Amino acid sequence: MSNVQHRMDQANRAKQFMPFDALKGFREALAEKERFLEPQKELSEERKAELDRILHQIHRMDVVRAEYFRDGEYVQVTGEVSDIDEIRRVLNIAGIGIPIDDISDLQGLH
Repeated sequence: MSNVQHRMDQANRAKQFMPFDALKGFREALAEKERFLEPQKELSEERKAELDRILHQIHRMDVVRAEYFRDGEYVQVTGEVSDIDEIRRVLNIAGIGIPIDDISDLQGLH
């Protein structure tokens, strides 16, 4: 019987000192629970009409900034309009499909 010990490569050696996370994703789930969720604002008929007017002035390749409601919070995105799907009611900006009914602010940038 041989008493020769084989050296562990550096990558595997480093792994043994990494913190152990017994419940994968648990910390992320806790952080998500702690996040403040705000209710979606109800827009007035005048505001809806104004957003509709702005939407009809926007074309593909225009650069716009949109604020919209997603997963309990308002998010802003700025980018080039790649598509306006009036049938599905989706505005695509910078590769993000935004439901038109979730938009609370829309501005064309020049």
